[in-house]
This record gives sequence, C-alpha cells and structure tokens, in this order.
Amino acid sequence: MLHLRLITPPEKTDDVLRLIEKTVGTTHLVVLQGAARNPAGDVVTCDVAREAGDELLTGLQELGLDRTGSIAVENIDLSLSLRADKAEAEAPGEGADAVLWEHLTDATHEESTLSVTYLAFITLATMIAACGVVLDNAVLIVGAMAVGPEFGPLAGISTSIVRRRPRLALRSLNALLVGFAVAMAATVLFSLFMDALDLFSRAQLDADRPQTGFVYAPDAFSFIVAVLAGAAGTLSLTSAKSGALVGVAISVTTVPAAANAAVALSYGDTHQTWGSTEQLLLNLLGIVLAGTLTLAAQRAWWEGHRRSARTG
Repeated sequence: MLHLRLITPPEKTDDVLRLIEKTVGTTHLVVLQGAARNPAGDVVTCDVAREAGDELLTGLQELGLDRTGSIAVENIDLSLSLRADKAEAEAPGEGADAVLWEHLTDATHEESTLSVTYLAFITLATMIAACGVVLDNAVLIVGAMAVGPEFGPLAGISTSIVRRRPRLALRSLNALLVGFAVAMAATVLFSLFMDALDLFSRAQLDADRPQTGFVYAPDAFSFIVAVLAGAAGTLSLTSAKSGALVGVAISVTTVPAAANAAVALSYGDTHQTWGSTEQLLLNLLGIVLAGTLTLAAQRAWWEGHRRSARTG
C-alpha cells in the first residue's frame, strides 16, 4: 500500500476527493479543511493499493495539484486493516508488478546526478577493480562491481527513452561519461603510483589471469549477461525490490573493464586497453537496451491491463 498526503487549494478539494473516491483501490480517506499553511489549503490523506497508485497520481497531476499544492507519497510497510485488504483485492493486478512512473523518474534522476559522491564511488570502485585485475583476485572484482554506482545513469537513460524525457537523458549520459572518464583517469595515475611502489607491474598484467582475464576478452556471453542483468535491474527498480540490484551489480563487467583499460593504458598495452573498452561499451549497450525494452513492455502491459479491467 501507498500513503498519499496532499495539500489542495480549497477550490480543488472537491475534484480531488471525487478522483480519489472513484479510483479503485483507495481507502482511509481523511480531509482536514484549512489545515495547511504553506502552501495554504486543505490537507487530504488516503491509502491506495500500489497497483492503483500510478493511475491516481496521474489524475492528481492532471488536476494541477503538483503545481498548485503538494503530492507526497510514502510506502506503507505494515497496514493492519480489513479496508486496506479489500482495497488491494479490488485493485487490478499485483502490487509487485506495478510501476510508479513518477517515482521511477524521480529515483533515476537522483541516481544519475553527477555529484562528488557519485564520482567518489565510481573512482574508488575502479581503483578496487584495478587491484583485482592486477592481482587476479575475483573477490576484489566482485567488491568493485558492488560498489560501482553506474547502474543509476544507465537506468536513467532507459527511463528517459521510454518516458521521452530528454533532460534526464542528458543528465544520465553526462554522469556516465564524466564518471567513467574521471574514474579511469584517476586509475591511470593510481596505477602509475602503485607501479612506483613496486606493487603493480607489467608482468602481472601480462600474466595468465584465469580469474580476471575475461574483462578484456568480450564475447557473445558478455552481451547476453548484460542484457539479462539490465532486465533484472530494471525490474528491481520498478518493483521496489532493491536487493536484486546487488546481484545485477556483480553480474556485469563495467567497472572492472574500465579498470583494466586504465591499468593497461598506464603500461601502454593497447591490446588490453581496446579489449577492455570494447567489453565496457558492450555491457553498457546491453544494459540500456534491456532496460528500455523492459520498461516499454511493462508500460504496454499495464496500459492493456487497465483497459481490460475497465471494460470488464
């Protein structure tokens, strides 16, 4: 269930109440007239089944409430109410399958913002992965994959394509390109520093690396795994199952490929640099493609489900 807290101008309160009451899956409606001060107006709260949430939010936006008042949405972790159970049963579909498009857009917007924290995470992840590829240590590679924040901008690009939000696309692309550029440049310097301390060596990079050699040897499975992980990651975002994102992060060779490219570049190894770059681009393309197709399929399925529910 979702909890909505609305601030409505007095002249729009009746329209808001009618919309809530006619939306299947709503309950616990409360109206506090004149309770709001900034902005001034009435406070309306209600609970709505997650699968009916997007339809209600769209209707509230069409009433202009996001401009003249306020719309706040919270997840309800526990609701002991027969009315809530009835509302969820009446709402079409399953809550786990529902997509809150505004929430997804807002979440990806935040995750794809180029910030100091984002740059720090992707740079540290790439440096950890650099240690992993030189030492041929799979544990470090997995750790670097989990730390890397690059799925946010990739999800932002997919969301922007489906929702036709060019600003989100530019923001996400900027975070992705600048993030990897800064991380790889810093990792080149890190590699040179480690070499000066005799902790990295060209011999280690050129040695047989059974645990990490795959990061500069892309093949068909690289793209297939990226597509599967991209679909899984997108589903985890839209269904609020964030735990699955950890599995997605350690499934795709983005940060390790960038790290291997940076280390190889520091030693002038063009073969590994190009192979790792190809691996990186292949994975990025696979994730964006899968994410876009997954979101498009979800949108088409829900629109068809709603139409059949109304006609039925």
